[in-house]
Amino acid sequence: MAFFVRKIGIDLGTANTLVFIPGKGVVLNEPSVVAVNQQDNRIMAVGLEAKQMIGRTPDNIIAYRPMKDGVIADYRVTEAMIRYYMGKALGKWNILKPEVMVSVPAGVSSTERRAVIEATIKAGAKNVYVVKEPILAAIGAGIPIYEARGHMVVDIGGGTTDVAVISLGGIVASTSVKCAGNKIDHAIADYIKKTFNLAIGDRTAEEVKVRIGSAVAIDDELVIAIKGRDYVTGLPRTAQISTNEIVKAIDRELREIIRAIKDVLQETPPELSADIIDQGIIMTGGSSQLRNLPDLVERRTGVKAVLAEDALYCVVKGTGIALEHLDTYKKSILAKK
Repeated sequence: MAFFVRKIGIDLGTANTLVFIPGKGVVLNEPSVVAVNQQDNRIMAVGLEAKQMIGRTPDNIIAYRPMKDGVIADYRVTEAMIRYYMGKALGKWNILKPEVMVSVPAGVSSTERRAVIEATIKAGAKNVYVVKEPILAAIGAGIPIYEARGHMVVDIGGGTTDVAVISLGGIVASTSVKCAGNKIDHAIADYIKKTFNLAIGDRTAEEVKVRIGSAVAIDDELVIAIKGRDYVTGLPRTAQISTNEIVKAIDRELREIIRAIKDVLQETPPELSADIIDQGIIMTGGSSQLRNLPDLVERRTGVKAVLAEDALYCVVKGTGIALEHLDTYKKSILAKK
């Protein structure tokens, strides 16, 4: 008998989309990129295939991200993307419509939430549960969210940073800022433009960040060669950049993230603040893997910060756990269509 998938969790991110199937784990992790042919509005490629096309396409094909700042910016393309990912994860023999749980940023408006629900139902879901990212991140990081204790989660993704204090299964205080991985990449590209007169693409900036980036200055600096186009001569050129230059380049963006954390700490009731001092701040999301970021958070807030295990997968693992125990988690996540 074929294995029919009835439940599926999707972490619909600005940078990456991850799909989780209970019992199987994370079955898919691909960039949230779609390549569209402008002439006939046809979708050419989705995911990894489309990401390789970014910045390398002829005029009539554009590769872009339909999710901006964690929210649907292009409805039709997002729907096609969700359908593609669901189809890929479920396999072509799956005839049952699955129940789908999708993550959204904490600051999402009801209109934006409805857009996610409609896109997912059009893509072939039977039911859609929309859950706020910090709650899923907390579940995925193994935090017992139902205790009467405060837990602080900082989820830094590609488009948004979500900061939330969770107690008794609900969000007590939270904020969502549109400053995360992508903004950090842009800051690096800008810095390289100003300092070296070099034009580099988003992918190169991201690579620099991952390979040598750090949140605080370090003694043993890493160095990387960057290749780009010279603004003056228009010819390709290579330059060297080191870790501490990146630290300087991304200072403003990191400050914005820290400010969001401080804002939420200031809104937190005193009893829960005491819990947070004991427990520390849990950091999840792909961009929280930036070298020494927990260190910086600790220096600026005075509260110890810990990087969750498998930070990139916390949210999508959370969707999986919540789907397996829907009845337990119904209360905190009920946002059915």
